[in-house]
Amino acid sequence: MRISKAALLVVIALTVPILVELRTVLAWVNVELTVLESAVLGMTMILAILIWALWPQNGRGDPSRSG
Repeated sequence: MRISKAALLVVIALTVPILVELRTVLAWVNVELTVLESAVLGMTMILAILIWALWPQNGRGDPSRSG
């Protein structure tokens, strides 16, 4: 894992206010997002964060090998 479980939880928790504010900012520039679209965007962001966090640091499938 690239970051600790507690840090991962904090990063995921911080995506919620970012999504809410993103929806507000986009509304200012006449881009309307429905609640469903916001939820899909949020789940996509969380999935990307999880993939990044769980991907091995050395880029290989076996995290025990460092060569």
